[in-house]
Amino acid sequence: MTRTRIKFCGLTRIEDVRIAVELGVDAVGFVLTRRSRRFVGPAQARALRDALPPFVGAVALLMDDAAEWVEEVVAVVRPDWLQFHGAESAAFATRFPKPYLKAVPMASVADVADYAEGHPAAGGFLLDSHAAGAAGGTGGAFDWTRVPRGFGRPLVLAGGLDAGNVTQAIAVAKPHAVDVSSGIESAPGVKDAAKMRAFVAAVRAADR
Repeated sequence: MTRTRIKFCGLTRIEDVRIAVELGVDAVGFVLTRRSRRFVGPAQARALRDALPPFVGAVALLMDDAAEWVEEVVAVVRPDWLQFHGAESAAFATRFPKPYLKAVPMASVADVADYAEGHPAAGGFLLDSHAAGAAGGTGGAFDWTRVPRGFGRPLVLAGGLDAGNVTQAIAVAKPHAVDVSSGIESAPGVKDAAKMRAFVAAVRAADR
């Protein structure tokens, strides 16, 4: 059985991190770009990261932030991965001693493969529904039939996912992983335990 990996993003509370761990998610994301309603500072993100047991990944999300800020995030938070959501170049993204994922703004990008050529060192690509220059976490989805097959590099499906549609999304797109934020919330940055459980159950159902 193929297992779709799960990332919960935009966590701001220790209790939500603990539920994510209890549910067996593969990674949690902390938003460290100030323009986001789910922003956490490096010290808060480090406290949340310290609640993770071994083998649950910590991802720091950034968007067109200064190199000095990214360096501080890397030093204080000690994330396993960086996730860049802006117009960061490959030269910028590879300056830091962490592997990275690059978000693809599907509302602006017609050809995922062409976009990915600009980031040969990226560990994977997160396909999100927003347009270039816009933030994610809006709750909107894109056409999942646009996800390329046989891509050869890990693709993470994001944008508008929730327990009600993620089973279908996995069936259509067959991603390496799914990433959810607003679909498991009661308010921006405040996760809902029941929605978190339902989302994981729906992913497991898709895998079966």
